[in-house]
Amino acid sequence: MVERNMVRKFWISRPDRRKSRPAGSVSGLRRRPIESLRTVAGQVFLLQVAIVALLVVATVFALVLQSRSDVRHEARNLSLSVAETFAKSPGIVEAMNSSDPSAELQPAAEAARRATDVDFIVVTNEDAIRYTHPLPDRIGREFVGTIEPVLEDGEVVVEWITGTIGPLVQAIVPITDDSGSVIGTVTAGITVEHVSGAADRELPVVLGAGGAALLASVVGTGLISRRLRRQTHGLDPAEMTRMYEHHDAVLHAVREGVIIVGGDRRLVLANDEACRLLGLPTTGMEGRPVVDLGLSPRLTELLCSGSPATDEVHLSGDRLLAINQRPTDQGDGPPGTVATLRDTTELEELTGRADAARARLRLVYEAGLRIGSTLDVVRTSEELADFAVPQFADFATVDLLERVLSGDDLRYAGTSTYPMRRIAVSGVQDDAPLYPLGSVIDFVPATPQAAGFHSGRGVLEADLTTFSGWQEQDPPRARRMVQYGLHSMISVPLQARGDVLGVVTFWRSRRPQPFDAEDVSLAEELVARAALAVDNAWRYTREHTTAITLQRSLLPSVLPEQQALDVAHRYLPAHAGMGGVGGDWFDVIRLSGARVAMVVGDVVGHGLHAAATMGRLRTAVHNFAALDLSPDELLWHLDELVTRIDQEEADDDARAITGATCLYLIYDPVSRRCTMARAGHPGPAVVRPDGSVEFPELPGGPPLGLGGLPFDTVEWELPEGSRLVLFTDGLVENRERDIDTGLDLLRSTLAAGPAAPEETCDAVLEALLPERPRDDIALLVARTRILDETKVADWDVPSDPSAVSAMREAVSERLAAWDLDSLGFTTELILSELITNAIRYTTGPIRLRLVRDRSLICEVADSSSTSPHLRHAAITDEGGRGLFLVASVADRWGTRYTTGGKVIWAEQPLPRR
Repeated sequence: MVERNMVRKFWISRPDRRKSRPAGSVSGLRRRPIESLRTVAGQVFLLQVAIVALLVVATVFALVLQSRSDVRHEARNLSLSVAETFAKSPGIVEAMNSSDPSAELQPAAEAARRATDVDFIVVTNEDAIRYTHPLPDRIGREFVGTIEPVLEDGEVVVEWITGTIGPLVQAIVPITDDSGSVIGTVTAGITVEHVSGAADRELPVVLGAGGAALLASVVGTGLISRRLRRQTHGLDPAEMTRMYEHHDAVLHAVREGVIIVGGDRRLVLANDEACRLLGLPTTGMEGRPVVDLGLSPRLTELLCSGSPATDEVHLSGDRLLAINQRPTDQGDGPPGTVATLRDTTELEELTGRADAARARLRLVYEAGLRIGSTLDVVRTSEELADFAVPQFADFATVDLLERVLSGDDLRYAGTSTYPMRRIAVSGVQDDAPLYPLGSVIDFVPATPQAAGFHSGRGVLEADLTTFSGWQEQDPPRARRMVQYGLHSMISVPLQARGDVLGVVTFWRSRRPQPFDAEDVSLAEELVARAALAVDNAWRYTREHTTAITLQRSLLPSVLPEQQALDVAHRYLPAHAGMGGVGGDWFDVIRLSGARVAMVVGDVVGHGLHAAATMGRLRTAVHNFAALDLSPDELLWHLDELVTRIDQEEADDDARAITGATCLYLIYDPVSRRCTMARAGHPGPAVVRPDGSVEFPELPGGPPLGLGGLPFDTVEWELPEGSRLVLFTDGLVENRERDIDTGLDLLRSTLAAGPAAPEETCDAVLEALLPERPRDDIALLVARTRILDETKVADWDVPSDPSAVSAMREAVSERLAAWDLDSLGFTTELILSELITNAIRYTTGPIRLRLVRDRSLICEVADSSSTSPHLRHAAITDEGGRGLFLVASVADRWGTRYTTGGKVIWAEQPLPRR
């Protein structure tokens, strides 16, 4: 079958054959109708149809003849049995001897005729005169038929005659008396048509069965012919003859060897090329077992296995043969295999070189994928060393300049030594006598490392046992390395963008072949790929270090001293390579009246720009807080500032802020009230003294920079010991966890955590901090305190100048009670000026309050929104010196506005005890 397919493939592929066959035909051959007598299939079909038709016709004819014979036999038996039965029936003799035999016998004869389904029963006397007949007018007439042998000899006569009712069979039987004398006859007859009616009714069935058999045979023959046509591809006998005439020419002319092995593992066919390649005789080999052909064991095993093979290389003598083998029993083919053989001896050397080149290209490609996955200098160096072993070398070391690790500038000024630190070591074993990880090495000029560092090219030391100078770095260690088995080395400088960052050294010990010039080129390619990643990581490290330094300098290093809140804070920049320094920030600001402001914010983005923007916003918040603005007013001013900065930077083609959020909170320890507002920032968590945790409903204002949108404030009263937890979104949200899950985890951590703010910070970070954070995290935890009522005194002041002296006396008494007599004079001076101004320039209620905190705070509240201004009065001026005196004796003073007016305040430091 395979042999035919090969020859057929050759024959069909000839140009003159392709031109004569349209596209779309099977294997390029034109489709022919089955009935075409030119094709083998058509001739076979016609012959088989003719034979089947002849058999069917003969069968039907035989069935008809048999049916006719059966009809005659059945008619004879029926007529004879009826006649004999009637002749011997009881009373027949008496009826014959009666005076009127016809009257006696006619009814009985008709009844018997109808019962036996014969056409007539006729009884005659010894003179052949009829006593009975189906037609009464025939009674009394002479019987027509061969009756003499019956009357004379008593024989039974059965005869075929043609009567008035057509062809019929009649049986004549004698009637005898007791003495045996014939006294008459009984004749029973039946027409052929009457008997053959049943057979005729069966004839259509016989003919239908014959037609069905003919149809089935035609269909079966057609299917067989169709399959034969597919197998012969519609070729006519002449074409098939011509195809097989070319069989040997095609099979033995191809430049590939062809071997066909049967299912019994015997050689079916081997063309001339196969015999030449395998060293076999060209004749007398067919039918021999494959194991007796004298082939190599591996090749014999392959040919006998019957398993598919693709381009398997086998040695046959001094030739390398590429063998492809496929089974022949696919598609109802005969069992066995066909194998093709190609001589690849001359291509083996070129193929080996091409494979080596492909392996090097694949190695360089994989290096680009696996080296430099992070912006970390150390990790990138480790990836280079791990990748090189064992694919390229048995050991690999990476040594980087100390300046690279610290992120310093790589430019040198008159330096002749280049200390390096070993930051990556990889090998097939751990006991090699190389410098260990973390060693600081200053390579001497005679070493390949130093030579390559200066030249910028890889240096090959093919034979370390010659000690050509590389051992001068450490002679004792060099001897141990050679004894260990290290025999070849390549040193390649790690350089990128004109800067040398370090040295990479590759060693071989287990592999017997030393490094060569092609290996040097490959090593330089690998190191060049890694050098770009290391350089990027170094530059990122330098920028990251700069950004962290800038951000640390912009964030508060020490929180201000105050007694309203017990505060702990944490700031964690994003992991290097995962996002870097961002714009998260926090602050705690002292306000007037013993109040404290807390703020957290987040500037979108990472790097120096985000850090610098954060510093600008923090400074702005400090300035706005100094004006004693309410949280919503402060955020409104901050929003205008961010909008203005964005517009200015957009005009200068610089990077805009592109978004910032902020949460601002003020806590008053006297009233225990907390007022806050937010601009697109997550709200705080409040932990009650009983341990319950809630996230208060705080209107979510828009992020800073949208401009013109209002901010709402919310105010609560907090019991002493409550904790306020302020944070940025990096704490509760990341790629693996949405914000709702993070808030639930924060709630459970705060509910079960310790009450101390420092311990609370540690517990929260331990529970929520990811292993490698991608965003900054700012956390501020404050536990509230209250100012004791005994440290606060307030009075309602009448709007009368004479009330000033009474207020001075009351204040002096309270200062004496607080043991602050030393502040009496300055306090009276401050209050006299502030109360006098309130009485003179305002109407409505006036209130005075003294607060003893870390300083003595004097506050005068009135209903006017007009703020006093400090003036420097001239010598001739009679007024304008009051606030100047207040500013001179007070540590700080200022004005804050309330919903009902304003409060002018002044602070004095408490005397040291």
